[in-house]
Amino acid sequence: MPELPEVERAARIARRAALGKTLARITLLHPSLLRRVTPPQLHALVGATVAGVLRRGKHQLLELEDGRTIHVHFRMAGDWHIGRVDDDLPRQARATLEFTDGTRVSLVDPRALSTLSVHEVGDSPLPELGPEPSDPALTPSSLRAALARRNGPIKPVLLDQRIIAGVGNIYASEALWRSRISPRASASGLRTARLASLLAALRDVLGPAARLPGRYKAARDSARIAVYGRAGKPCRRCSRPISRIVQAGRSTFFCSSCQRS
Repeated sequence: MPELPEVERAARIARRAALGKTLARITLLHPSLLRRVTPPQLHALVGATVAGVLRRGKHQLLELEDGRTIHVHFRMAGDWHIGRVDDDLPRQARATLEFTDGTRVSLVDPRALSTLSVHEVGDSPLPELGPEPSDPALTPSSLRAALARRNGPIKPVLLDQRIIAGVGNIYASEALWRSRISPRASASGLRTARLASLLAALRDVLGPAARLPGRYKAARDSARIAVYGRAGKPCRRCSRPISRIVQAGRSTFFCSSCQRS
């Protein structure tokens, strides 16, 4: 599943491919996308120039010179494929953006869950999002204030994008392991010092070193991954077996020896 480092990497790829270029055609190849964008909206994009490609949380925004925005969310398995308009179409392409210089940017997704929508000037495409992990305004004290009324376990709370934008299932488990915090610990009960450790761990696991070459699935095979997907294998800190539990319908991996409530 693409998370913040993988989406940031994808946004940089899209930026190199599309920035400053003029759209010649957008084609939607899956019914779920056709329900989100009308034919007149697609037709009106022809001739528009891409002025910026931004990432906010796990969302990507292709900002056009006239103020409109193309919003893309990879969901579970989306990715970009960069090629030329005369190349064979990628097998799992769900949408294509073709530019007047012959570049083609394809939204590929084996599960067909990715979304693409077009927004007019002044129409924000984003849901309510918390600060980015790298935002200097995000401090242990501000994080504690955001968690003050969240009595549930910390791991599912971290997945709420209104708390910190971009934190996903894999890296939430990894940050909790690095900071030695149990995923079952009460979010509102964590003291400022422990939140400082958690915030430092989040910034580490979501930082530039996590942007691995290749598609985002490579992250799961990285030596940087200490607990996710490693149930039953020895903890890289204490050698006790890694445990797996389900929280809010999602798998959580942790070391019951190292990570204490």
